[in-house]
Amino acid sequence: MRMQPTLGHDEVSKAIAAIRAELERQGRTAVIAVADAAGETIALLRLDGAPLSSIAVASNKAFTAARLRRPTREVGNRLREMGTDISFYGDRRYLGFGGGLPIHVDGIVVGGIAVSGLSDAEDEALAAMGAAIITGSAIS
Repeated sequence: MRMQPTLGHDEVSKAIAAIRAELERQGRTAVIAVADAAGETIALLRLDGAPLSSIAVASNKAFTAARLRRPTREVGNRLREMGTDISFYGDRRYLGFGGGLPIHVDGIVVGGIAVSGLSDAEDEALAAMGAAIITGSAIS
């Protein structure tokens, strides 16, 4: 039997709090989403003033990163190289904007984390900070 680590509320809360603090330090706003290994939302935070559209985008970035087991930026780049539309995947939740990252523990993807509301590079840097916090925490 294969045992897979799973994300818990404590790890996810620490990551969201750290990203929120960094956004507030910068005087910026965004939406932060974390999904489990199946891509389903565990937690979502929309900071005051973040665009409503960023709610779905952050959720879908976390979904895509977890389900496809790779950064959303890579998904978008690969599709552009192939000249293929994202609808190729058959689910409207998949997207190729940067800012979503898979969360790896012992070589296993346990979820995805995403930020939406800034540039793709800024979103991804904040998501990377959150992923590092999660993987530095104890995962059950």
